Amino acid sequence: MGRASGKEKTGPRSSWKLMRENGGLGLAAISYVWIDYLRYVSPSWHVRLQLALWAVFALAAVARVPFYRQWTPELRAAFPFFASIFFMLSAFLFEAISVRFVTAVLGLDWHISASPLPDTGQWLLLSLNEKLPQIVVDTLRAHIAGLHHFLMLFVMLGFSVLFNYVKAPGLGLAARYMFTMGIGRLLRAITFVSTILPSLRPWCVTSRYASVPSHPHPWAQKYYIPYASDSNAIRRLILSDAHYATMKEYPAEHRPDWGRMSFLINILRPNISEGSTWYQLLKKASGGCNDLMYSGHMLVAALTAMAWTEAYGGWTSALIWLLVLHSAQREIREHHHYSVDVVVAIYVGIFLWRFTSFIWSNKDKSKARRLAKLEELQGRLVHAAKDSDIDEIRDLLVEVDLAGQEQEGLPQWVIWVFAGFATVFSLTCVLLAFTWTSDG
Repeated sequence: MGRASGKEKTGPRSSWKLMRENGGLGLAAISYVWIDYLRYVSPSWHVRLQLALWAVFALAAVARVPFYRQWTPELRAAFPFFASIFFMLSAFLFEAISVRFVTAVLGLDWHISASPLPDTGQWLLLSLNEKLPQIVVDTLRAHIAGLHHFLMLFVMLGFSVLFNYVKAPGLGLAARYMFTMGIGRLLRAITFVSTILPSLRPWCVTSRYASVPSHPHPWAQKYYIPYASDSNAIRRLILSDAHYATMKEYPAEHRPDWGRMSFLINILRPNISEGSTWYQLLKKASGGCNDLMYSGHMLVAALTAMAWTEAYGGWTSALIWLLVLHSAQREIREHHHYSVDVVVAIYVGIFLWRFTSFIWSNKDKSKARRLAKLEELQGRLVHAAKDSDIDEIRDLLVEVDLAGQEQEGLPQWVIWVFAGFATVFSLTCVLLAFTWTSDG
């Protein structure tokens, strides 16, 4: 009776704990998205509530730091974390150079005159606008979630290790996210630089890249322009597989002195008005003005949804996937990307996230280590059981249990110094990320 009664008492407590663990982070995520949407409904309340919410999140995270017991695994994950940051930033640099190249190589005139490609996804959305109730159309058009929302949702997921919502180490989860992002960005740059597609917004280049030369790059002058519209020339090129056409006369290319970085001149096509260094030119760069296959925004969204699905699960993950789909149709509806860019970004994000599970996984690795140790000691356990050697069995089981535990091996002061550094560094990275992505 006593044992049954104990179960009855722990039942409600277990239910409350389950509800708290599966609901707290989800409610925080919903609160953030809802409060941020107030910028379109009530800007004044948006400013007040957003500052209050961010302050609550930051204070809650800092207050939990002294009570967090997983700093040793976090310290072990520090090297992959910083290596992933370096890799991701390197991928961003390669992507920025590639964006400038595909924008500048054909010249300003090509971007202005090139017609957008036919997109059946856009046709479908326009057709649905005529058939769906207006409230549904307005909801589909609403700016509910953008790039900074998905970044913030992942940040919340990462910091939730402090509250035991997500399996530690949080730096391991962040390392996987950034490493996967880096791979995705490299693949994206390789993809869109391979074949140049016209923009869905032909006026974009005159507002973002007005200083780009109007004429094509010498490479395009020789290998593209003579064969761009003449079908007979294209047929002859296919048959000969060699350049033969006569090139037109174009203005000479500007060639500043960039020292060791002069090899970038042919790629970036600098102009006199864009500064004297390659770094100044790239600092002024923004999103490309031709279509970039695949969507970088949707890659971020897909990776965030995959991280939530594996690390947290539940109804919140389903809600985030709905936000991903909503953002996807908005990217198409607002002519930021072709439908194919959005579709490819989502399944690339899914596949890449599954590919990088070796960095961080929600699976219990300690259980696998215990099973491996148990298999190793199985013969000795059987022998001890036959000999009825209880002490030997106990020692072997203790050895199995220790195999699944994390080894400390570090002074306490090192752990606390690292905890303070990791907290300050992470919060600083969050502020920088939102500053740099505030314009979408």
